[in-house]
Amino acid sequence: MTRSERSTTRTPPGDATRRPTLTVGQAARIVGVSASTLRLWEHAGLVQTVRNPGGYRLYTPSALAVLERIKYLRDVRQLNVPAIKEALGLRDARDPERYALATLGRKLREVRQRRGLRIADVAREAGISTGFLSAVERSQATASVATMQRLTTAYRTSVLELFDLPGKSSRRLRPSDRTVLQAHPGVNMELLAPSSSRLESMLFRAAPRSGSAGSYVHDGEELIYVLSGSIEIWLDELEHVTLREGDSFWFESTRGHRWLNPSATDGATLVWVCSRATSPASSLLARAIEDASPAESTRREHR
Repeated sequence: MTRSERSTTRTPPGDATRRPTLTVGQAARIVGVSASTLRLWEHAGLVQTVRNPGGYRLYTPSALAVLERIKYLRDVRQLNVPAIKEALGLRDARDPERYALATLGRKLREVRQRRGLRIADVAREAGISTGFLSAVERSQATASVATMQRLTTAYRTSVLELFDLPGKSSRRLRPSDRTVLQAHPGVNMELLAPSSSRLESMLFRAAPRSGSAGSYVHDGEELIYVLSGSIEIWLDELEHVTLREGDSFWFESTRGHRWLNPSATDGATLVWVCSRATSPASSLLARAIEDASPAESTRREHR
């Protein structure tokens, strides 16, 4: 008997309702992911495990099949956790997270159609596949922070246009009244000042190991203040800074920037402010009005 066979839990013969189970390490090797990823999937409610008398996770053959399906949905179809849950039949379509996913897809499609742009042209500008952008617009996948920023640059607008903004907002905004935009993977952006004409002010909530998932650039300047947790940020891949609770950080938005919550267990909460006077909501939109070909203008900006 091999070591692998010895570590696999066998069930008594004659019990047809129970079958051989795998340890988390064995399941991780078969699926091709880390053991910590399997634990995260379980915590997210994507898969159920059984426990042996010692409290260790065990995966049945049916659970292993679910894990392989999850990996396909994540890696090939690039779905986030809410979309994977729906694909697996684990959530109701009225779930608030599903509603946020549908809102993002609808807003992206509306913005593109108002600009008169073809989906293939926008996908090429943003550096993503046409199929993935189509999936985002159909609410079958969602985009990372970096991808949303690149898309809004291609559309000559800002991320604010992806929010369902109120017609009129008071100066005081209660937490329950904030508009929330979800980004893949695990980043929520809450709009703090929807009526401001000069500032894009948002509260970022980043789950463990989540971040921008790529680098992006746009006009303007940005300020980050870390309320809790920590993040790492890279500027032009030359400058790397770790920000912890209480730290603030300023930089020019024209520098390529990406960021990550490095913790495997703790979320991070950030106040993120971007100047709107020279952001995509103003200068880029102004250039779009002047240009006869919006797609060609975006190409010139990236040269």
